[in-house]
Amino acid sequence: MHPSWKPFLQSEFAKPYFQELSAFLHEAYATKTIFPPKAQVFRAFTTDLSAVKVVILGQDPYHTPGAAHGLAFSVPDSQPIPPSLANIYREIDAEYGHHANPTGNLTNWQRQGVLLLNNVLTVEAHRAGSHRGHGWESFTEAVIRYLSDQRPHLVFLLWGRDARSKKPLIDASRHLILESPHPSPLSAHSGFFGNNHFRLANQFLEQHDLAPIEW
Repeated sequence: MHPSWKPFLQSEFAKPYFQELSAFLHEAYATKTIFPPKAQVFRAFTTDLSAVKVVILGQDPYHTPGAAHGLAFSVPDSQPIPPSLANIYREIDAEYGHHANPTGNLTNWQRQGVLLLNNVLTVEAHRAGSHRGHGWESFTEAVIRYLSDQRPHLVFLLWGRDARSKKPLIDASRHLILESPHPSPLSAHSGFFGNNHFRLANQFLEQHDLAPIEW
């Protein structure tokens, strides 16, 4: 984790809800197959806090072997591009004519200041949503509040019901909030396609003298 997150994370880790979550995770990793690997759970927080420009909030990690590596929507280079990410790339292609990443690995976005954060940071193998309701949601809400308070001129991309529920935590007078249905094949045609979020995000960044993201 990047040192810039240390004060915030130390504060959250000491709270009762996180102590309970830690106990749950200790048991889960000891007795079941959990994704992502333990060392990658907080990988999103290797992004320097002072460099964060865009926040993309996912749901929970991919629950198939080898896919989750600690960044929302992202997979390692060796993995096939998941359907939701394929739809994200399709929207970028519609807006810009191409997308920059040759694989499903979004580390390049992270390097540019995109915080790729899931609402729930762990999952049991082959059991989507299995770690919901154990405390991760409280942690993610705290992260969103902290970002809203600490950083100026952020873009929050809220796709789908879980992400959009975080809107009240964000100071809309300071940040750009873009909402749409989730890029999942089940909902992308209901308003994700054509949302123009990637171009709108870059326009906002440029208006505040920040470098646009090479999507």
